[in-house]
Amino acid sequence: MEKLEQQIYKHEGYLLTVYVCTSGKQTIGFGRNLEDRGISFGEALYLLRNDLRYFTEQVESNINTSKCNPARKAVLVNMAFNLGITGLLKFKNTIAAVEAGKWDTAALEMLNSRWAVQVGSRADELAEQMATGEWQL
Repeated sequence: MEKLEQQIYKHEGYLLTVYVCTSGKQTIGFGRNLEDRGISFGEALYLLRNDLRYFTEQVESNINTSKCNPARKAVLVNMAFNLGITGLLKFKNTIAAVEAGKWDTAALEMLNSRWAVQVGSRADELAEQMATGEWQL
């Protein structure tokens, strides 16, 4: 299979972002046609797990999560996944409350945002998880 991979790489090239191929289809990687083939559940899960590792590292390197239990830290990772780390870091009052271990305040600050209006029940669930330290699944 290695030689075939080399040949496809040579013929297709690769791009790590979505592009439009010569047939006019949304494509990624080594010529994966996203419109006609898409990705499998396993591939989507692989991408999700990589993203969660990335955003966990971002949260841990930018926010003091030492007072967080796993459920509370997960709220921050979930928000970073949704907003990007730059977007999450704009929640200065929420972050200050998290770092102080003031969970109810952190939850209220989360809900006191344009983000909460935009994402609706997601914000409600995550605020509850932050306040209680219990997973909301």
